[in-house]
Formats: sequence, structure tokens, C-alpha cells
Amino acid sequence: MLRQNRSGASAPGPAAHFAPGGPNASLLPMPQLLTATELARTLEDMARQIARDVPADAPLALVGIRRRGETIAQRLQPLLEQNGRPAQHYGVLDITLYRDDLTTIGPHASLRGTEIDFDVTGTWLVLIDDVLYTGRSVRAALDALIDLGRPRAVRLAVLVDRGWRELPIQPDVVGLNVTTTARQIVKVKLSEVDGTEEVELYEPAA
Repeated sequence: MLRQNRSGASAPGPAAHFAPGGPNASLLPMPQLLTATELARTLEDMARQIARDVPADAPLALVGIRRRGETIAQRLQPLLEQNGRPAQHYGVLDITLYRDDLTTIGPHASLRGTEIDFDVTGTWLVLIDDVLYTGRSVRAALDALIDLGRPRAVRLAVLVDRGWRELPIQPDVVGLNVTTTARQIVKVKLSEVDGTEEVELYEPAA
């Protein structure tokens, strides 16, 4: 079952065939959650929510979780300016060393580095990610941020909240709420990373 996003856009019916070739060859395509146009509108809505909630006297900092959270944070910057609340700071967070499954991924862990060249202390920090699932990635990000300083506040903004939380973590700004099963996969595709623009839902083939 799917829930509408904040703008009221709903997904079309599911396709009834296997995805052709490539990395999705073993996945059954489900409804497309966001088209390129809907994705752009969703980011505009998220920027309005962020701009509305930041106190007037607070320096705003955007921090994206690598990898697609980083891209979403970049896109939100000009949108926040359009809403009269530009971000004073921007940074990128690599949570690899803070993950609670690091011993499992071991030598396969990929370090791309944290890029935060400002003091987070006292900032109204908005942490940004593409998909919120169990909450473990956000927990790792919070641990990493606290090692850097003490923000005035930390708010969580996610493009998609798919449910199935394992930790008591909830977003403050959500682009799209979607009800999924534990087996399903939400794929956010951004042109800067993937060469295409959409959000899709997949069901692993039996």
C-alpha cells in the first residue's frame, strides 16, 4: 500500500513484468513513487518546511549524509535562498566508521571522508538523507556530529520515509511517506549520481 506525498501526488499502478537486465534484473518493478517533475516539487516543499521552522536568529547548517543525502543537500541550498532562508554552512558526513555493522562489512567499507569545515556548535543543523528505514544510519550520523561539537539543534530531513524503524528516530521534514514491506527496496535515482531522475519501488523476485 502507498501513501500520498505532501503535494498529493500518488503513484501509478504496478507494472506486471520483470525489469530488463542490469542490476535490477532480479527485481520486480512496482509503482514509480516520484517522477523527475514530482521529485523537484517535493524538494521545493521540503525547502519550504525547513525555511519555515528555522529560528530567525539561528545560523542554518545543511549536512548531507553521503552519498545521495549529499546531493539532496546541495539541491536544497538554492531552494532555501528562494525561500528567504539561505544556509550559512554546508557539509558532507561520512558515517562509515560509526556504523553498527562495521565489523560485518569489514574490508568492504568505503571511506569517502567527512567534509565539514565549520564549527557545528550553536548551529541549527539540518541532517539530510535520501531514505529513512531502520534509523541506524541516522543514529551513526548523530554520533559523528556530536564528536564535532554541540549544535543548538539537529533536525532530520529525508526525501523518503519508508517505515520499518528499529530505533526511536523520526524525521522532522519528509518529502514522501510510503508504506513498504521489509522485502521491498526504495531506489532514489538522482542525475548527478545515477544519470536519471526518479524514485522507484522494487520487489525482489522470488
